[in-house]
Amino acid sequence: MKTKLNSRSAMMTEGDKRSPNRAMLRAVGFKDEDFKKPIIGVASAWSEVTPCNIHLNELAERVKRGVISADGFGQIFGTITVSDGIAMGHEGMKFSLVSREVIADSIEVVSNAERFDGLVAIGGCDKNMPGCLMAMGRLNIPAIFVYGGTILPGKCEGKDLDIVSVFEAVGQYSSNKIGHDKLEQIEKCAIPGPGSCGGMYTANTMASAIEAMGMALPHDSCQPAVGEPKRLVCDRAGQAVVELIKKGIHPKDIMTKPAFENAITVAFALGGSTNVVLHLIAIAKSIGVKLTIDDFDRIGRKVPHLADLKPSGKYVAADLDRIGGIPAVMKLLLDAKLLQGDCLTVTGRTVKENLKLAQPLSKNQPIIAPLEKPLYPTAPMVILRGNLAPEGAVAKISGLKVVTHTGPARVFNGEEAAFEAIQKRKIKAGDVVVIRYEGPKGGPGMREMLAITAALVGQGLGEKVGLITDGRFSGGTHGLVVGHIAPEAQVGGPIGLIKDGDKITIDGKKKRLELHVGAAELKKRKTKWKPVPNPYPKGVLGKYVKLVSSASQGAVTDEF
Repeated sequence: MKTKLNSRSAMMTEGDKRSPNRAMLRAVGFKDEDFKKPIIGVASAWSEVTPCNIHLNELAERVKRGVISADGFGQIFGTITVSDGIAMGHEGMKFSLVSREVIADSIEVVSNAERFDGLVAIGGCDKNMPGCLMAMGRLNIPAIFVYGGTILPGKCEGKDLDIVSVFEAVGQYSSNKIGHDKLEQIEKCAIPGPGSCGGMYTANTMASAIEAMGMALPHDSCQPAVGEPKRLVCDRAGQAVVELIKKGIHPKDIMTKPAFENAITVAFALGGSTNVVLHLIAIAKSIGVKLTIDDFDRIGRKVPHLADLKPSGKYVAADLDRIGGIPAVMKLLLDAKLLQGDCLTVTGRTVKENLKLAQPLSKNQPIIAPLEKPLYPTAPMVILRGNLAPEGAVAKISGLKVVTHTGPARVFNGEEAAFEAIQKRKIKAGDVVVIRYEGPKGGPGMREMLAITAALVGQGLGEKVGLITDGRFSGGTHGLVVGHIAPEAQVGGPIGLIKDGDKITIDGKKKRLELHVGAAELKKRKTKWKPVPNPYPKGVLGKYVKLVSSASQGAVTDEF
């Protein structure tokens, strides 16, 4: 029996009683023949608030063109974005993680209300990717993600720059290593145009993971934002989503547990952002796949770190694209039996079938190390446990010469107080900086703290201090830092009981995070502990505090 391609949208376009519905649709461009076509929603996170998304309107039009060429009808609609780079370092970052939930909710709302038969979502900045995929998981209609693309590097005195260069320059300026003129020069040169932050930071990590999972077309994730290749991927995505409808392929057929394991494997091999743990767990929950931080720990033991990419390496995502992109890396991993090749993808083919077309990595390229000589023999990201993190915490150890540290705690209730102390040079080598009440509920909003870590690196303390928090870190962060500590301080987690001077051990090798204070003393401190008042009793963060789960559970708001 021939598949009815408009089976969802037909409820609003067919029959005499739907004449009012059709009248409305005619006003937005439908003709008689269009009512029998599959209607494809094109969710665009276009916005003028960030270079990551400034060009997405053009890409949305190309997706729509692809839909039309495949005899579908495309309808572009908007969703929001927050610019993490611009929100970083101040109160605005509290609203970043909640934007992931708003994006997912808004796409779900529009797609269900308008009865789309399929969906293509286009995103740029960090929370766009997981937000779009969470919506696809909830909707479970044929869907494809398109990444807006990576930014090209800026140039200053012959050196490549990106947004992390500017954050680190602030630290260099505060410690008198560079002058104000140099700081201003770096600021003006670092961001040359459209695209998401260029290293293997959160946006590029998530885009790569989504491609590895099979929810984006091959080569989508590392392409530069500008140029014809990215536009051609948009054309093909519009055509491919109609093919998915014809073949009856839905996100649940693609986003399986093995597909998530492939995504984790690729993210680890690339040395990706710690945020991939939070976001992949959230996406898995949306589609009903059981994924936990223990899965990351299990996979991390067998996957080597191969990519010499920023923040801990030399190169950017656009460099990786030039040597074959994610398909070339996946081909290497598949041949080593580290990927599961039978997973279905949005091409309608399996991972193994797709990779038959992938070019192998050349032997003389400097970006991806050979498997026999990895940059690090296991994953560059580790899950830590201990009396400070009973539910787990996440640390990234790639590029670090020292992955263990014991020192006295310097405790701060919030990012601002910690940043002020760093700026005033009050943090010394050997310290363990503790930033608490920055978790999902305590922040609220679980802020990223690139300004903090970049300032420490800029002052030369990147590998001389430890830093732990119940908040998050940017994908651009490097140094011996531990985030996502759960339970968080706001719900009575042990991080809320630390006092200045307490000895803390971070051990990346043994995967431990320990507070050297006896259980009896901690029990005594707990009796005197009280949560901090929520400064956002109403509005989006007020609702978020009531609904959000632990970081170890993905910090989602639809799990009750």
